[in-house]
Amino acid sequence: MAGASAGAGCAVRHRAAPCPPGSLHVTIARSFWITAPGRAEIRAAALPPRAASQALVRAVASGISRGTERLVFQGQVPESQWGAMRAPLQAGDFPFPIAYGYAAVGVAEEAPSELQGRRVFCLHPHADRFLAPATMCIPVPDAVPDHRAVLAANMETALNIAWDAGTLPGERILVVGAGVVGLLSAWLLARIPGTEVTVVDTDPARRAVAEALGARFAAPEQSPGGQELIIHASANPEGLRHALRHAAFEARILEASWYGDKPVTLPLGEEFHAKRLTLRATQVGAVSPPLRGRRSHAERLALALRLLGDPALDALCGPHVPFDELPARMASLLGPPPAGEAAPLCPIVTYEDKRCSA
Repeated sequence: MAGASAGAGCAVRHRAAPCPPGSLHVTIARSFWITAPGRAEIRAAALPPRAASQALVRAVASGISRGTERLVFQGQVPESQWGAMRAPLQAGDFPFPIAYGYAAVGVAEEAPSELQGRRVFCLHPHADRFLAPATMCIPVPDAVPDHRAVLAANMETALNIAWDAGTLPGERILVVGAGVVGLLSAWLLARIPGTEVTVVDTDPARRAVAEALGARFAAPEQSPGGQELIIHASANPEGLRHALRHAAFEARILEASWYGDKPVTLPLGEEFHAKRLTLRATQVGAVSPPLRGRRSHAERLALALRLLGDPALDALCGPHVPFDELPARMASLLGPPPAGEAAPLCPIVTYEDKRCSA
């Protein structure tokens, strides 16, 4: 089914460009499915009739979360975590076949009146059209372009990290790992008055992005010590060990990485106790305790979208990949880059609006 075209026949119905009279009134959706470790295809299927509480969304862009989607694509999600790792509107079940993803932006072609015709963000897998509960379709502010709006799920994670951190003005902060979540966390924390935020990464190409977002950059061997708050987001155990070595007395270390089925060893017999360090997990599945009960998940996501109005965040977006090419290119997008090239931060999947022709 790879490469199957939703516009190949007039069995497709699109409200924006209806099929000729006499055609079947169904909507064909084309979705990206992972079928085995490192293998994927595009599958076409008819959507059921839209319920009154749903929105029919035509996708214009979706983002690839390289860390999480790499684990899913390579089949590295342990069975014990299948439930926890299930995406909100995922199709199929772990390990395979599975339609996964959670960063879709599109136009609500058919929806309750408050969403009709509006651009929305939804935690939905990569697909050119889809049905979703209207309550999960969050309007995209006019100031946020499509390609930047796909960062909403990552920004929501960074926002929850910032809430969990309880950052104080003037703190010395280290962010270990210059992926999308690490860089968005650094951007948020650098906006707190007086903070000194340093991003540490093994890839020197990340310097320009970190500095564009208002943070300092350091290679691991140049990392400053005595840091009062450390966000670990490298998904590499060595990064967490680095955090322990560079923490100040009674520092807080927030672990934002998730390791799948990989065990992690830490030097907790060295200065961990003498420094009275706090090592705490941070995860986006629950709203941070300081605001739990005061902010719903939808309100947190809406705030994340508003925060994406800064054009500086364009530095995180790209490359752009046509949806039809995704099965052939996903492995390279998720894998290490060629020698001398920087790994992409958030690849953007773009969708052509395929319509019926007479």
